[in-house]
Amino acid sequence: MLALVTGAAKGIGRAITLELARNGFDVAINYNHSAESAESLCVEARTLGVQAETFRADVSIHDEAARMFAEARASLGTVSVLVNNAGITRDTLLMRMKPEDWQAVLNTNLTSCFYCTQIAIKDMAKARYGRIINIASVVGLIGNAGQCNYSASKAGIIGFTKSVAREYAGRGITANAIAPGFIDTGMTDILKPEVKEAILRTIPVGRIGSPQEVAKAAAFFAREDSSYITGQVLAVDGGMTMV
Repeated sequence: MLALVTGAAKGIGRAITLELARNGFDVAINYNHSAESAESLCVEARTLGVQAETFRADVSIHDEAARMFAEARASLGTVSVLVNNAGITRDTLLMRMKPEDWQAVLNTNLTSCFYCTQIAIKDMAKARYGRIINIASVVGLIGNAGQCNYSASKAGIIGFTKSVAREYAGRGITANAIAPGFIDTGMTDILKPEVKEAILRTIPVGRIGSPQEVAKAAAFFAREDSSYITGQVLAVDGGMTMV
């Protein structure tokens, strides 16, 4: 069974790819700029006894996403599990946000999710089986100052996930979202120490999460264990958003 992960070369995407490989899934590794990281991930995934290939594509562009799926299908077969993980940030306060920074984040984070899901779901519907796993964020649930574009894109992913789940539940396809909280990745490495400390005070478990903890949740949604779960948002956040 083939899983395709967008934005797979680093951080959460890399961890998800390796966890899926450990669970026996062949993996199609999408990247846009990080060719060296993607190739090293491919080599590591193959050591786990599965097939793995890399596919360069800017998934915010429909034609590139379509080409990627066609190449993956020709090389590895049809995609049964899609993980929409590709994402960027362009953080600044609303008054200072440039239109191009708003649009770039929406295109990469949300529009790519639409393109890839629309393409993948055609084969899933024919097979009457599929798993759509969308990586959202806690800021899509609660918002965050300086991240109007990012928060909007992640909230959009949540609404998109629920709609897809309703449309395709009768065809053996589930769609779920994961909302990571404060996770130790390149995106959080750039934060100032005082900012990190302030965030830590909002996390009941008192620590930063790891990409592997998000990956475990993604692997659960990819497996048969989750067949009766669809349209849900699982916050992997150490309790930040519990009510």
